[in-house]
Amino acid sequence: MTAIYIKIHDEIKRQIETGVYTVGQRLPSERVMSEKFGVSRMTLRQAVTSLVEEGILSRYVGSGTYVASDRVREKMRGTTSFTEIIKNLGKTPSSKVISYQKTKANEVECDKLGLKKGAQIIRMERIRYADDLPICYEVASIPHRLIADFAKDDIANHFYDTLAVAGKKIGRSEQIISAKIVNKEIASFLSVKPNSAILALTQVSCFANSEETPFEYVLSQYVGDRFEFYLER
Repeated sequence: MTAIYIKIHDEIKRQIETGVYTVGQRLPSERVMSEKFGVSRMTLRQAVTSLVEEGILSRYVGSGTYVASDRVREKMRGTTSFTEIIKNLGKTPSSKVISYQKTKANEVECDKLGLKKGAQIIRMERIRYADDLPICYEVASIPHRLIADFAKDDIANHFYDTLAVAGKKIGRSEQIISAKIVNKEIASFLSVKPNSAILALTQVSCFANSEETPFEYVLSQYVGDRFEFYLER
């Protein structure tokens, strides 16, 4: 027999999916909703809590419970391009390049990419969008010798597709996620308030060859209420 709170969970979720409650809308109070469903506040709270844990609702102390923003979701299971993630969700991906330069790799870039001191890289700073909504600010570092024959547009707008056409197979990646506060400059790029909480991702991606050659080192900052990561075992 299905628990009552699960039935309420499913009904609230259905109402969100059918537009009874829309993104950003505040739900009625616990008292009103518990009376509506004919259950105790404790049972209603169980249903709402489960929806909050799933990211469908967001709860703010002193304010109420709201339908969460429509987040882009990435499954943490390997190296996947941002463009592919967004397209798979039925959204339109795009990028805005802030800077693009050939320069010497710094100490951290040399370490992450397995380069010798003084090696040349392409360092690219850009904003990534889904349906024109800024999702991510990133700085990508790529060994120049690996992409010397590619045009800037090939790198800036469809890097992974360019690698695939060139016969380069993408392998594993190492990813570290942390929480941080966004500074004023990047906040303006992402259309959020300075000092907002964001998700920071550090990723090193490698080719699927015997040496597992690193080909990209990326520092990304994602808007927390527009993007989420989840794990699958």
